[in-house]
Amino acid sequence: MEQYSPSIRAQAIALMRQGVPNRTVAERLNIPRGTVGWWRSEDRKTRGETYKQPTDCPRCTGRPFDETAYAYLLGLYLGDGHIISKPKQHHLSVFCNATQTGLIAAAEDAMRKVMPLPSVKQRYKTGCVEVKSYTKHWTCMFPQHGPGKKHERTIALAPWQQAIIDAHPWEFIRGLIHSDGCRIINWTTRTVAGERKRYEYPRYLFTNVSDDIRKLYTDTLDKLGIDWTHCTRHGNAYNISVARKASVALMDTHVGPKH
Repeated sequence: MEQYSPSIRAQAIALMRQGVPNRTVAERLNIPRGTVGWWRSEDRKTRGETYKQPTDCPRCTGRPFDETAYAYLLGLYLGDGHIISKPKQHHLSVFCNATQTGLIAAAEDAMRKVMPLPSVKQRYKTGCVEVKSYTKHWTCMFPQHGPGKKHERTIALAPWQQAIIDAHPWEFIRGLIHSDGCRIINWTTRTVAGERKRYEYPRYLFTNVSDDIRKLYTDTLDKLGIDWTHCTRHGNAYNISVARKASVALMDTHVGPKH
């Protein structure tokens, strides 16, 4: 490490104690950020100060947050999301189809609106994009996190989460559909006046192996007055179908197809 005069180091420490970020200190004094970081660490040790990662976690700080964005993000998390929480690695991930750029942007936007401070990045994989937000505090916002797969453990909303879903049910439904659902066009044939005709109709499908997550979805549909049915395939009732015309129209208004 290059040696700097005691006066330069003293200036740097004085600025840092005033709350000036490392990058700004480095630019102002024309020294490497790594050197500034080292001086900050040594200054903390000298003063016996324990470093705490800054956070804007609503659950830890009590600050208000965008509940509409949270309702949508909760739906994404329960569907195709997961949290990595290890001693040196913490992040929330939501996997999106690489062709659905609108969904990718919406997932990133929701993460930033709920917690603006953590960095958010996109990781490209074959056929998909992983949207990641780095902070250990996502476990505070999603207490459903735990060891193993979501469908192998109980998934229940905390009272404060249920209050948000009750206030923003359509955003929750939209998040679930955008993660584990789709809008498709079904077709059937009927004989009319002796002639076989083809009829097409749209419907929404939501598929999730977790009984608890499916129930959260259907309970919310019930509150919204949406008609739904179980769609059993291969003996498994993992699919929830919304096909009645009036219900599909409501879903189109508030959810729409993924894009």
